[in-house]
Amino acid sequence: MTEEEFLRSYNIGDYERPSVTVDVAAFGVSGEKCESYRKDGNKTVSLLLVRRGCHPFKGCWALPGGFLRPGETVEESAFREIKEETGFVPRSLMPIGVFSSSGRDPRGWILSNAFVSIVGEEGVRASGGDDADEARWFRCSLDDEGGGFFGLFLSSGDISLRARLERTAVLFGRSQFRIADGGGLAFDHALIIATAFSILRGVAENFDVLFDFLPEKFTLSSLQKVQESILGVSLQPANFRRKVERFVDETDEFQGGAGHRPAKLFVRKARR
Repeated sequence: MTEEEFLRSYNIGDYERPSVTVDVAAFGVSGEKCESYRKDGNKTVSLLLVRRGCHPFKGCWALPGGFLRPGETVEESAFREIKEETGFVPRSLMPIGVFSSSGRDPRGWILSNAFVSIVGEEGVRASGGDDADEARWFRCSLDDEGGGFFGLFLSSGDISLRARLERTAVLFGRSQFRIADGGGLAFDHALIIATAFSILRGVAENFDVLFDFLPEKFTLSSLQKVQESILGVSLQPANFRRKVERFVDETDEFQGGAGHRPAKLFVRKARR
């Protein structure tokens, strides 16, 4: 039998196949205003979520995402879904894994290809669309509670969500989690968010990643606060500046506004 003959007789319907979806964990860093232009306000990690407008999990908060369409790559599908549901078009997406646990979706055998995106400090205004009733930015933290358990906290205005996860292993440098309490999030999105945040922390020492959270020109203080907010630690300014100096170029501009001795602005060093 030739390959052509084999393909003519082949029936893909003879085999069970899963449906394929995409989900996007879009992180940003929001900052508080500070009266002194010499300093930057505290910064917190934010995550973009949508409120589902249809079953299953109608009314629950979830990551932007949806089903792969014929002819699309998973990357194209992820860009389309987040734009349709939030009005936001990310600059880039980083794949973080395929989530395929049995029972993760009550509709049937459905896999999720998950991605991380980073939003600059200038941010975007979220707006619901397609099958999402609403889109919001939630403050996000992943706290080590001891005994292998982690608390995932999400808050936006009067809405607070709390999920709990157990770290079951560390493979290839990445934490593996199990959901102990989904916290009211749709599907297994607590697991996807915790995995995404953990990966983000793992690369937070890489300044090329941190720059993506900031505008083109920034203060060293704002860059330090971005790293602190992701890692969940305080850093010594002198040590931080020594580490970052080979990654940045100083400009002749200063942070705008009134005040004494405004802070110098820097840019990412050009890649060679």
